[in-house]
Amino acid sequence: MENWDVYDQHRNKTGKIITRGSEMAHDEYHVVVHVCIFNKQGEMLIQQRQPFKVGWPNYWDVSCGGSAITGDTSQQAAARELFEELGIWYNFEAIRPQLTINFERGFDDYYLIEHEVNLKELVLQPEEVQAVKWASKDEILQMMQEETFIPFYEHFIHLLFDMRHQYGTLTKSSFK
Repeated sequence: MENWDVYDQHRNKTGKIITRGSEMAHDEYHVVVHVCIFNKQGEMLIQQRQPFKVGWPNYWDVSCGGSAITGDTSQQAAARELFEELGIWYNFEAIRPQLTINFERGFDDYYLIEHEVNLKELVLQPEEVQAVKWASKDEILQMMQEETFIPFYEHFIHLLFDMRHQYGTLTKSSFK
């Protein structure tokens, strides 16, 4: 059983805790995290979801993701999910997500990191992940056309690749 902290629309904890799958009020939200790992060649590590997974079975997805559980910060949730799903330990304490996307039931934090990974050394969580591979932006977009990758907006995939080395929306790091 997975429990989540409940947040208000301003991302303040309300003190309420709910169990995954419970109905949330219209003004209640939770935190979800995604980690996108890129290599030096600019490819993203992607995972294929298990065929018995609820929601997008057999589809390919970004490196990892999941809900923050009660007591987690976003950074702790990112580290836990990455370790649980792929067996990779990464310290997120000193970084913020590059993107936070509001969705109907919460806040979705995206961490974009460059980290060299040997695919043969990964420990895949059998309940979640059936395969992993490196993929270029064009390969992911092609997989989306073939309906084998979760149907994110194509522009969102472009944004993930564009934002992987920076925070903010400016192409230059200093103001003039």
